[in-house]
Amino acid sequence: MPASADGIAAAVRIIAAGGTVAVPTETVYGLAARADSDAAVAEIYRAKGRPDFNPLIVHVPDLAAAERLALFDGTARALAAVFWPGALTMVLPRRAAAPLAAAVSAGLPTVALRCPAHAVMQALLRECGLPLAAPSANRSGGVSPTSAAHVIASLGDRVGLVLDDGETAQGIESTIVAVRPGGGWSILRPGPIGETQLAEVIGTRPDAGAVAGGEASIEAPGQLASHYAPGKPVRLDATRADADEFLIGFGGVAGHVSLSTAGDLAQAAARLYACLHLAADAAQPRIAVAPIPAEGIGIAINDRLGRAAA
Repeated sequence: MPASADGIAAAVRIIAAGGTVAVPTETVYGLAARADSDAAVAEIYRAKGRPDFNPLIVHVPDLAAAERLALFDGTARALAAVFWPGALTMVLPRRAAAPLAAAVSAGLPTVALRCPAHAVMQALLRECGLPLAAPSANRSGGVSPTSAAHVIASLGDRVGLVLDDGETAQGIESTIVAVRPGGGWSILRPGPIGETQLAEVIGTRPDAGAVAGGEASIEAPGQLASHYAPGKPVRLDATRADADEFLIGFGGVAGHVSLSTAGDLAQAAARLYACLHLAADAAQPRIAVAPIPAEGIGIAINDRLGRAAA
């Protein structure tokens, strides 16, 4: 359905009854369900085929709602003041009495919280009056969706409703930061908000012990070593395509499609998953991707590509 008032009203009814709804955010489409219900959260895991050790991001409309679920210190409040609403997820100590299903934290004493900037997700949160667990709306480990068509192709009838508001603007998932006791912090997943921007606000460097990924160290979504996978072998840093490869270009490296012919990293981030979906659907059995500079949001793009190729 279009993400109109009628569509949002239908989504509220489905969520209230414990169902799932795919909803756009400024980053990617999320698969939302009420975060206070074990049964509703189980529907997310069932639809995605998601490992139960992988926690979910809980979306809230504002800081006040977030503070009812987690413990905020000065560092967390400073980050929220600058980057919320927006593409920043914070992993914080979960309140003992927080009205959240245990599964959203996957057994951890923390919870991942985000206040999204997208008008449709904000309207849904406010109309529901509930925190919403909402990982990306695709099968677990696959390429994240940046359009309603991507959601339907991946999940089909596993989702109760898809709210269609066109393609997402940023096209890459939120930055995830763990706020540590004593004011330290670690980037658990790179995203649109970079380390330099974070450090400018909170005046400290990340903890040296930042999580590198792998099942044994999962603290947040998107840390699995193999993730965002298009279902074909992926070769990185390619300047040309072999005969059996679909080439995703960038800048001066032309391809079957290009992340950005101008070499614009923001445009590349917005187009990343759309290009991976095209490559997955192409006749060639393998995928090659042009080199991406490891600077700014290019760090997040390379993180996703590395996991896609794992």
